[in-house]
Amino acid sequence: MDFTIRSRVDERMDNPDMSFELLQNAYKDINLCNRLLGGQSITIKAVWDLVKKDRKKSYTILDMGCGDGTMLLKLSNFLSKKGVSHVMKGVDQREDVLSIAEQKCATYPQISFHKQDILLADARYKSDILINTLTMHHFEEERMEAFLGKFQELAKIGIVINDLHRSKIAYMLFRIFSFFVLKTDVAKYDGLVSISKGFRKSELLQMAQKIPNVSHSIQWKWAFRYVWVMKFNRLRN
Repeated sequence: MDFTIRSRVDERMDNPDMSFELLQNAYKDINLCNRLLGGQSITIKAVWDLVKKDRKKSYTILDMGCGDGTMLLKLSNFLSKKGVSHVMKGVDQREDVLSIAEQKCATYPQISFHKQDILLADARYKSDILINTLTMHHFEEERMEAFLGKFQELAKIGIVINDLHRSKIAYMLFRIFSFFVLKTDVAKYDGLVSISKGFRKSELLQMAQKIPNVSHSIQWKWAFRYVWVMKFNRLRN
């Protein structure tokens, strides 16, 4: 496999005809992987860095490509413990996935979920902080400008993108990890495909150069992740 270029292979979980039970089990594997490898904590820490200087304000947080809602649930628990008031919206375009998310977060009135194409989201989804975890790699290069442009349009304070580092080493290590830890063939297969569709720092830096007047921080994190934080100097409405 050539890791110098991003793969365009489809992931199995992108199949809208996948059975609901298989989808649920695949998300269980994904969440286990993220928990063991620290994927969720990367986003939580980055959001905390954006809000900790002013905990008294109430923040609206938008998760674009929220999946089964686990990221918002974990982030809500964290912010609540820190005494930070917040309202959260999760956006995904699959009803079956949102059904899982709504069940999971049924006791969290501060979290709501909405069926919406990311690229078509309008002013109803304006937020203080926008997060995007393991979703950007689903988009091809030719749609990346629209993808990032939509985020800039909707976020007031900052954007946190957490995605995979494309690497042959990461690919081989995940193959070993998934063999012993994950249960579903879907999660094992999609994990490898996701890595092959991930980003290298040089590619992220090139995208960042096209977004002026924004403070960019792109950092490599444990378990072959990159966190890209954009900070805006905008007045909150």
